[in-house]
Amino acid sequence: MQNMTRLTAFFVLIAFALTAAAASPEGIIRHPSPYPVKETVKRLTTNAQDKGLRIFTTVDHREGASSVELSLRPTTVVIFGNPKGGTPFMQCAQTIGIDLPLKMLAWRDEQGQTWLGYNDPAYIARRHNVADCAAVEPISKALAGLAQATVAAD
Repeated sequence: MQNMTRLTAFFVLIAFALTAAAASPEGIIRHPSPYPVKETVKRLTTNAQDKGLRIFTTVDHREGASSVELSLRPTTVVIFGNPKGGTPFMQCAQTIGIDLPLKMLAWRDEQGQTWLGYNDPAYIARRHNVADCAAVEPISKALAGLAQATVAAD
């Protein structure tokens, strides 16, 4: 009986791990937002500019889908950056340039929850075989702070 309980617990843990992996793709850090996508994007843009980051562009994927008569829940990418942060990252591996400038995605899921997500800088560094890159920590802290400020309830 005890072995059966352990086996059941093992399968519950496996199911939980698989569900968590499906809910959040590898390398993506996400935060729930109490705001609709449009307001989340507005807050993100304002917060990024206040922190000295340049907004390069905003891509409204829902609008793009609509232009070809397809539907998509609100899904918007904000592309931003600053050479002071990005250049040291690329000095570790120039191929990191494919992942820069940085970006954050705001989207509404099937249940109506808005999320703000971004690529984990540590994941990017591992992807480019420079896991020990010193630029990872300051970029990680900056992105976490930006995301937290954006989704913080007023």
